[in-house]
Formats: sequence, C-alpha cells, structure tokens
Amino acid sequence: MRVRSTGTTLATAVVLAVTAWIPATGAHADPTAAGTTAAGKAPGDLVSSAPSAFHPLPGQPTGTRAWKVHYRSTTADGAPNVVSGTVIVPQDGRTGPRPLITYAVGTVGLGDSCAPSANLPHGTSMEANLIQQYTQRGWAVVVTDYEGLGTPGTHTYTVGPSAGHAVLDAARAAVRLPEAGLSADAPVGIVGYSQGGQASAWAAELQGSYAPELNVKGTATGGVPADLLEVADFNDGSLGSGLIFMAAAGQDAAFPELKLDSYLNPAGRALVAGMKENCVAVDAVAGAFKRISDLTTSNPLDRPDWRARLNQSRLGRTAPAAPVLQYHAVGDELIPYATGRRLRSEWCARGADVRFDTIWLGEHVSGVITHSLTVGNWLADRFADRPSRPDC
Repeated sequence: MRVRSTGTTLATAVVLAVTAWIPATGAHADPTAAGTTAAGKAPGDLVSSAPSAFHPLPGQPTGTRAWKVHYRSTTADGAPNVVSGTVIVPQDGRTGPRPLITYAVGTVGLGDSCAPSANLPHGTSMEANLIQQYTQRGWAVVVTDYEGLGTPGTHTYTVGPSAGHAVLDAARAAVRLPEAGLSADAPVGIVGYSQGGQASAWAAELQGSYAPELNVKGTATGGVPADLLEVADFNDGSLGSGLIFMAAAGQDAAFPELKLDSYLNPAGRALVAGMKENCVAVDAVAGAFKRISDLTTSNPLDRPDWRARLNQSRLGRTAPAAPVLQYHAVGDELIPYATGRRLRSEWCARGADVRFDTIWLGEHVSGVITHSLTVGNWLADRFADRPSRPDC
C-alpha cells in the first residue's frame, strides 16, 4: 500500500514559487557550440568558454569567478555531442590543489531558459545556495546543463547514461579550463539530488569505465529515481504526474524512434509542446493529477520498445568505483523510498561502498536541504582520505 500526496508540501510550494519567476522565453545556446561538430574530439574537451558569474540571490556577492563553458560529451547511445555548463572557483587566495564538485541539479524544466548556466549569473537558480555551501569550503564547482538544455535540441530529461556522461565530462572540462587553475588530479566529488540523483548515480556507475582518470573520491546522491517505470507507476494521476510527460519528452528526444507524438491525443500533444518551452513550475502544475490515459490514445509504457529504453536508464547494475553516500526521505511523495532502498541493496550486493541515510522527517524537496550539511561533511572526509564507513 502506498500513500499519495494530495497537495504540495510547504517545501515544494516554496521551490515552485521560486521557479515561477525564472524567465521562460529565449534560448541561451552558444552559436560557437551550435556550429561546431563534436566528431573526432575527446569527451571533456572545451569547445568554448566565456566569463560568467555566480550569485545565489540577485546581486549577492560570493567571492568567486565563473565561466560558462561548452564541452564535448556523449549521448546515451555513444554518439558525440556538445553540452554547456558553468565552472565556479572561489577567489580565496588559496594556492595548490583544491577539490572539485561536479554538481547535477534537480529538475528545472525542458526550456533552454531553465538551464543552470542561464540562471546562476542572475541569482535565479533554485540550487545556488546549496552550491554556495561548497564554494564556501574553498571547493571549485562545475554545474552541467545536461544534454539539450541550453544547447540545440530538446533536453534528454531522465535519460540516465546521457546525464552521467555530462556530469563526468563537466569535471573533465573544468580541469581543462586554464583560467580555473585546477589540477588534472584534483580530488573530485559527484553530487546530485532527484534528477541530479539519477545523473550523479549514473556518473558514479560509469566513472570506472568512462572516466577512470578522474580522481573521484566519492558520490553523494539523494532522492534517486533509479527505476523510471516504477516511478512512473507511482506518479500516474498524482501530484508528480507532470514529470511523467516531461520524462516521456526527454526519452523521445534521445530516441526519436519511440515516436511519442503517435501515442498522444490532442490534449497530450498540447501539454508536451508547452512543457518544452517552459520551466518546472509551469510544467509541474500543468501536468499535475493527470493520468497517462487522459492524454494518450494508448499507453506507450506498455510497449516493448519504450520499456526497453526506460530500462536502459535503470540503475543498480554496476557498482560505483568510489564510495557513495545515498540518502532518501521516507515521506518522499515523488520518488518512492523503496526505490532508493532497492538501489542501495543492489549496489551493496555488487560490492559497492555505500552508506545509506534515511531521512525520517520531510518529503522530496526538503530532503536535499536538510541533508546538505551532512553531504558536505561526508565529502570533506572523502577529500581528507578518512575511512568511509559503509553500512551494507
């Protein structure tokens, strides 16, 4: 038996209110990146860079320098692509190596204006205060925009391998940016929650084979949608049902042979078209409490090709090479707690070094806020090479 939320919690409402005033029009793709082919270049290589800024709130100083970058990465099916992101480095007079956090944001939306790199300079990014906690420790941070968010094409939302590549290649790009002053062997921490939890968990699973040269010390990942079919079933007709249609659009962007439009009725096509132009506050409200059957002529999730592609993003098949702090709220109304526990069990069974923290009070959005200090302290211990203390 599961209990569904019948309305937004306070934390969710606050986040949606903040997101609502992020601009929802205008693309932010760099014409240099858009006109450059990625073929024949290494993942993580820089395509372009330009000075940017980092503000947790509008005009709030942070004592940092920032650059918007475009870098080469890899799609879910192994093709080369170009992704954008933001590199942030504290200006604290520190010399010598400093740690680097490669940070994966939670759901911001499908429109280009929702990209972190479009909002971090203006103090309108939802997770900027969480990012600032790392820069205040003297750590550099790189924030990927993910595939298709702020660059040409539709954002491949919830396509796990693509997101994992983007997170790892962001770290490569940061250490290859001369102005950042980072060393190639800088200790790296991977961080993300919700969509960022999927992205960071995929980065953790892929790192040993895809980016073994990165000096990854650990991954802190929370609220992880480890099984998209299970998450879709949990959210169908509930508060989070809009995320199902955003995810369907993201999967269809990565795998056009899925032909999402052929399953949508006129109301479904209108909803998805609007989602591609807006950010999460608009998209979540527009899609809330709708059932898949309300917006389709037949359910694509019943089709073998759709199920195969969604299972391609399922986590738990590979043990992360570095230690993991995984955390999940019992009262999570969007990502089932049982989904997170199952991922932990699967990683442990494969020999991973995992510590699992249960958040007993709160819900989905509040989990990333209330656990942020624990995450920072755990990463500090990893950077100091202290014992990880797994609890498998």
